[in-house]
Amino acid sequence: MKIRSIILSFSSLLILSCGGKQEAKKEPIAAEETKPNIIFIFADDWGYGDLGIHGSTFCKTPNLDKMAAEGIDFQNFSVVNPVCSPSRVGVMTGQYPARQSVHGHFASVESHIQRNMPDWLNPQAPLLPKMLKEVGYSTAHFGKWHLSNTHVEDAPSPLEYGYDEYGAFNLPSNLHQMQADSTIYKTIDFVKRNKDKPFFVNAWIHATHTPHYPKDEYMQQFAHLGEQEQVYAAVVAEYDARIGELFTTLKTLGIDENTLVVFSSDNGPEITGKNKITEDNSTGPGLGTYYSVGETGGLKGRKRSLFAGGVRIPFLVRWPSVVPAGRIDNTTELATVDLLPTFLDLAGASYPENYQPDGESIVSAIMGNAFNRQKPIYWDWRFSNDRPDFWPSAAVQEGNWKLLTNDKLGRAELYNIASDWAEQKDLSAENPEKLKELLGKLETFQETLPKSAPENSFSKERESLKLVN
Repeated sequence: MKIRSIILSFSSLLILSCGGKQEAKKEPIAAEETKPNIIFIFADDWGYGDLGIHGSTFCKTPNLDKMAAEGIDFQNFSVVNPVCSPSRVGVMTGQYPARQSVHGHFASVESHIQRNMPDWLNPQAPLLPKMLKEVGYSTAHFGKWHLSNTHVEDAPSPLEYGYDEYGAFNLPSNLHQMQADSTIYKTIDFVKRNKDKPFFVNAWIHATHTPHYPKDEYMQQFAHLGEQEQVYAAVVAEYDARIGELFTTLKTLGIDENTLVVFSSDNGPEITGKNKITEDNSTGPGLGTYYSVGETGGLKGRKRSLFAGGVRIPFLVRWPSVVPAGRIDNTTELATVDLLPTFLDLAGASYPENYQPDGESIVSAIMGNAFNRQKPIYWDWRFSNDRPDFWPSAAVQEGNWKLLTNDKLGRAELYNIASDWAEQKDLSAENPEKLKELLGKLETFQETLPKSAPENSFSKERESLKLVN
């Protein structure tokens, strides 16, 4: 197979630090051939350990395992928030979600007021689909939205965020909510219609978020398992099969070698609960958290925790003849804020004027080359609780060091993730200087965050509640 000739002038990054502010200059790559198609599959509550290749004890993921065998399995990749909406804002903007005052999941207007949040992601924020559209990409979003919610009637349509078309759920209540399980099928249809021009698709699948909707054919495959594992494995297997159909389509259309596909998840697995049936405004009644038995692969914490089990998630990259096949990279530090700079780099696009990304282009890493991260990874999480693995409210990772802290509790822990993958041994007492250094960087970062959301991200409902910010 002839390897595509790509000329990379990797992003030259000039960082000027003054008063906690950074300025960055980016030079896009140039490509001899056509711009690559980009498909970003974002799962929901899919744990690090839910993949066969990551040691799942009961799930089967042959198509995702094959995807990893044909590309790179990055095992030190993190989302920048442990729940859905802010994690997705990090993807869309290439910046930490707290810069848009998105701290938790979008719900009702009243709950947003209580949590000092906007009612939707500001459509005037820096947005990945808009940036790609400006350099000739056809853009689409299929699947979960949750950059507002069905509780909010007057939030913007996805079309206002730079998409040419969409089909979604967790949309504002005045928009049509599509069937959650049609995400990959709609993606395949879009790919077929746009195969002759560069395209970008967000395929944000429902699995493995509740409610669970297991199909009989997949339940039968796992009849040997207990009730909880059977339901969960059936849900995983269905979406794995559909992802396999997507890869078959790319090959049939003859665009497989010009299409980058990325698979990841928005946070770690949900906490297993007692609720067997649950209701969702977007997807209807279904099986509840009793069946949420996803695995972290031995990592501490789950969804809503800043420990590894809540934020370190699968990240598979496949691009035949460009991304080297069969590699496992468990050292390179990557994060969701890196996706926007990376996709723009591959598209030959430049940043908008005055835009400052929090992430870095990881093109060199996905090409199988060395990548030395220049920026720390930060977490700002304002809804911690006193359970053992859920107390941290902020964190920073730099090099092999990760600091987790909670000012209100007066508590901080320090881990060397190179030697302590699962974050089990607190090294803060043995490394006071490193602790002090990272605490200082985290404080500097937090000083850059806004106190409130932009005015054009508020619903008219706030006026009726007489609680306008």
